[in-house]
Amino acid sequence: MNYELIAAGTPTGLTDGEIRAQVEKWLARYDNPGKVLILPPDISRLNSHAGAVVRMIIRALPGAEIEVMPALGTHTAMTGDETDRMYPGVPRSLFVEHRWREDVVHLGDVPGEFVREVSGGLVDHPIRVEINRRLVDPAYGLIVSVGQVVPHEVVGMANYNKNIFVGCGGSGMINGSHFLGAVYGMENMMGRDLTPVHRVFDYAEERFCGRIPLLYALTVTAPDATGPNVRSFAIGRDRAMFSDSIKVSQRFNLNFLDKPLKKVVAYLDPEEFHTTWIANKSIYRTRMAIADAGELIVIAPGVHRFGEDLTNDKLIRKYGYIGRRKVLESVGNNPDLAENLSVAAHLIHGSPDGRFTVTYAPGHLTREETESVGFKYLPLEEATAKYDPARLRPGFNRVGGEEIYFVPNPALGLWADRSRFENAAPGR
Repeated sequence: MNYELIAAGTPTGLTDGEIRAQVEKWLARYDNPGKVLILPPDISRLNSHAGAVVRMIIRALPGAEIEVMPALGTHTAMTGDETDRMYPGVPRSLFVEHRWREDVVHLGDVPGEFVREVSGGLVDHPIRVEINRRLVDPAYGLIVSVGQVVPHEVVGMANYNKNIFVGCGGSGMINGSHFLGAVYGMENMMGRDLTPVHRVFDYAEERFCGRIPLLYALTVTAPDATGPNVRSFAIGRDRAMFSDSIKVSQRFNLNFLDKPLKKVVAYLDPEEFHTTWIANKSIYRTRMAIADAGELIVIAPGVHRFGEDLTNDKLIRKYGYIGRRKVLESVGNNPDLAENLSVAAHLIHGSPDGRFTVTYAPGHLTREETESVGFKYLPLEEATAKYDPARLRPGFNRVGGEEIYFVPNPALGLWADRSRFENAAPGR
């Protein structure tokens, strides 16, 4: 077998000892790999348990020359403080930055015919396969991709080779995959395996990455009373390890509700969420649970701008979260948006399309800025006074006689009205 998955047998999850045994077992197969590149998540996957896994990998390869390149995608590079928080004990000197606009090479294209087939005819343009140049450097004897399997708005379920083609990818693949997912419809993909975007990534890995010495390490985490714990850990290189991890995530990260919710309050850790580019996970992960004419209140004390990338931030400010139809029209009429399809996809993802309202309580955006992109605004102090995150419990609460549903970290799962999840239709 080309992989192994271990699953937790207790409510408290896997121990570090159990995970370490698997890491050491698999890395013992690599006799003197020489130069090693580790590709872990950035601060937006703070609860992935990647910090511990990266330390285990480094300790299991005492003679290797190691570099650590967080799979940033379009995200802002991690600060030193963020690196220390997420990867304590890992020297800052080991870290290198993925620059998605400059440091990539073109490996080939996913043909338009294949894209048309997997999207049911909704998208028919080829997608460029671009990855960081380090991944094709023969100096590396081993490249270990560390990722968290969790519901995701662009691909359906992260991670596996998403870490390569988006996390360490270039604008061609990032734009193409994001737009494909947006047009197909995130409601049709989130929480599911073998989505059109998965199939594009699988095509690219099979055709263009066979010679790259990749090893995948995948976690599934879920919260309990003490914090996130690890429900499964998989290591190897086989697409089946991803599907098996997805089944675990579907069990622990999908939260089905028997009726739609009238009001949802989501809280975003200020150490983890700095922009709406990431903070809009509060919209993506709850939208299938929110009733028509319902409301989502996003308490976001760390949010200070819209895009992680300054060019993307400018485009978000220009066009706003204007709804699927208007975004697609804008793509057809405006070259700046057409050349940045990941932004167009993000605007579609973050638009409630008039079905429900989104009220942001950001720590560092003004009312004018917030309302200019299509959200309602609530002062942070007012929001936290009424909906105190320290006092609310996950799930249903009564606040001032009103029933609300509280999500303390939307990045850890997907919430959905069961009927809406089961009756999704591509392209809708």
